[in-house]
Amino acid sequence: MPDEPKTLDPAARPATTVGDSPAPDRDRPAGTAPRDTEATTATQATPTDAPAAPAVPVHRRFLVPVVLGLVLAALNLRPAITSLGALLEEVSEGLHMSGSVAGVLTSVPPLCFAVFGITAPRLARRFGPAAVVCAGMAAIFAGLVLRPLAGGTAAFLAASALALMGIAVSNVLMPVIVKRYFPDRVGTMTGLYSMALALGTSVAAAATVPMTDALGGDWRLGLGVWAVLAALAVLPWLPLLRDRDGGRAGASRTDNGASRTGAGASRTDTGASHTRAGSPRMDTGAPRTEAKAPAQAAAPRVTRSRTAWALGAFFGLQATGAYITMGWMPQIFRDAGVPASTAGVLLAVTMVMGVPLAFVIPRLATRMKTQGPIVVALALCGLGGYTGLFLAPAAGAWIWAVLLGVSNCAFPLALTMIGLRSRTGAGVVRLSAFAQSVGYLISIPGPLLVGVLYQHSGGWGLPIALMGGLMVPQMIVGILAGRDRTVEDEC
Repeated sequence: MPDEPKTLDPAARPATTVGDSPAPDRDRPAGTAPRDTEATTATQATPTDAPAAPAVPVHRRFLVPVVLGLVLAALNLRPAITSLGALLEEVSEGLHMSGSVAGVLTSVPPLCFAVFGITAPRLARRFGPAAVVCAGMAAIFAGLVLRPLAGGTAAFLAASALALMGIAVSNVLMPVIVKRYFPDRVGTMTGLYSMALALGTSVAAAATVPMTDALGGDWRLGLGVWAVLAALAVLPWLPLLRDRDGGRAGASRTDNGASRTGAGASRTDTGASHTRAGSPRMDTGAPRTEAKAPAQAAAPRVTRSRTAWALGAFFGLQATGAYITMGWMPQIFRDAGVPASTAGVLLAVTMVMGVPLAFVIPRLATRMKTQGPIVVALALCGLGGYTGLFLAPAAGAWIWAVLLGVSNCAFPLALTMIGLRSRTGAGVVRLSAFAQSVGYLISIPGPLLVGVLYQHSGGWGLPIALMGGLMVPQMIVGILAGRDRTVEDEC
C-alpha cells in the first residue's frame, strides 16, 4: 500500500481504533482529507514503514522480549482452530458428537471473535495492551490444556471457547503492540508478525496428524501438544507487564492520552493514537477541543450507508467461507479417500496462499477505481475450487486447495476496501467496527449449517453446493462494496 502522507500534523490526526482496517491513499482532489493507512489488523496487508513523524526507538531492554513475544504470539493465533480441523473426525467419534454438534464446534471461532474481540480495547486501556496479550496467551494455554481432558462435548466446547477468547483479544491488540513499540518500523514488524501467523496456521494443519500418530494415535495428545507452544508464548510478555510508556527510551507522555477523541467518541485505540514518539505536540497551551472536533464532526452514521451494509455482508460471506474451509475441508478430503496426513497438508496449502497474496491484493486494489474485478476474480476461484470438490475431490485435491486459498484472500481485500470507502480517519474507525461486527455475526451460522447438511444428507454434495452457492451473493455484495464512493457521501 502507498506510504501514508508525511505532511499530516500529528496533533490533528484523528484517533485510530484497534481493529481499524488499512486505508490506502489514492489520487484525490485537492482539499480532500487524506486516508489513514495504519495497519491495525492481524491478517491485513503490511502497512508503510514510514512513520508520520520521527519516533523514539524502543528501549533496548524491551527489544528482545517484544520481538520474541510478537512472533510466538502470532504462531499461537490459529493452531487451536486448524489442529482441530485436522482431527475433527477423531474428536467427533471420541466425544460421540453428531454432525450438527461438530458444526457448532466449527462455528465457535467467529462467535468468539465477534463477542470477545470487542472487549480488547477496553481491557487494554485499563491494564495495558502487553498485559492483555500476556493474559490472552495464558488463556490459550489453559484452553489447550483443558480441551484434551474434557470428558464430554460441553466441557470440550467450553475449553475451546477459553482458548479462542485468548486468541480474539490478542488478535485485536497485536497491531497495537507493533505501533506502540515500533512506530518507525510498523511495516517490517507487521510483516514479521503476519508471516509468523501464517506459519502457525499452516504448520498446525500439516503437522497435527503426524504428531498424533507419533504419540500413539491419541487425538487428545495430538491436540494438547500445542499447549507447549502457548506456554512458551507467555514468557516474553512477563517483563512487559508493568511497561506503561511503550518501552520508549527517554520518552515521557506529555498529554497522557489526550489524543483520544474524547467522551462519547470511539475510545478504543489503547495506545496507538497516543502522541507519536519523538514528535511532541506544539499546542500544549491550546484548547484540546480544536484537535478533537474534526474527528468527531467527520464521523458518519454508517448504518445509513448502503455501501457500509454491502461491505459488512461481503466481510461476513468471505469469513463464512474461511471458517468452513478451516473447519471442514480436511474432513471433505478424508471422506473422499485422501489420507489424514495429506488432508492436513492440503489445508496448510490453502492457508499459505494468503501469505504472498495479502501483500499483492491490497496494493492492486488501491490502484483501481473500483475493486469489483478483484472481487469477481476471487469468487470465480472459489467457484472453481468448490466445483472441483463436488466432482473430483481426491483427483484434483491440490488444485482445489490452491483455488480455495486464492479465494480466501477476499479477507485482505475486504480490509482494504474498508479504508477506501471512507475519506476520514473517524469514518474508517466507524466503518471498520461496523463491517467487522456485522460480518462476524453473519459468518456464525455457516459452519453449523454445513454440519447439519452433512449429517442429514449423508454426504458432501449439499454442503459443497451451499459453499459454492455462497460465492454468488459474495460476488454481488463485493461489487457493490467496491464501487468508487464513500460512506460520508451516502450519509
